[in-house]
Amino acid sequence: MASPFINVLYFSPCSVVTRSSETLKNQFKLSLIMVKNILFRAVIEVLGKPEEHVEKSLKKFVGNLKKDEDFKVTSEDYAQIKKQDEQELWAGFAEIEASTNNIDNLVRFCFDYMPSMIEIIEPKELKLSETDLSHFLNSLQARLHNIDMVAKQVKFENDQLKRNMTGLLRNYLLVLLNNKSFSSEQLSKFTGVKQEKLEDYLDQLIDEGRVELKDGVYSAKKK
Repeated sequence: MASPFINVLYFSPCSVVTRSSETLKNQFKLSLIMVKNILFRAVIEVLGKPEEHVEKSLKKFVGNLKKDEDFKVTSEDYAQIKKQDEQELWAGFAEIEASTNNIDNLVRFCFDYMPSMIEIIEPKELKLSETDLSHFLNSLQARLHNIDMVAKQVKFENDQLKRNMTGLLRNYLLVLLNNKSFSSEQLSKFTGVKQEKLEDYLDQLIDEGRVELKDGVYSAKKK
């Protein structure tokens, strides 16, 4: 016996509910009508320096969106670029209104432009079939997997860079201390590494028996 339920989901900005076909029989034909236009409002922010770069980047973001055939920008409003308190950084944002014809494009907008706020103006309800919802979720998952892959690649490269920099600093310290004895303050000036952090590296070399410390002065340990 066929199930009395149909796979139609009703989306509102804050809730998702399912309803039986018995209660929807008078609305079923309407639910099959695809949404032809989704109007939304979004805020795009840029933080950086100098001021001219922030302004240029913000306008480039909006310009790229206007060139995208999947979106139609109906309005754009730029706020004045402001310097952040106690930081050498500038912040600016643009509020835009735009429209697109499906949820997939809206999700892509969120990933590509990373808005700080997004609000769907109309329609008030979006009706999706099971097939449409599955396609939407698969598209979302594909983008999340891509972001995860990029994040792992960046972490791998960052870990490699840290190991290489640690090896370079280690060798530089040994070269300096093989020629002369220095305090951690002097070594900090030579290397550009903060004194507290540098002392951690020096402690490791002491534990390995490569360096010794006497009266606050470091020197290479004689073999």
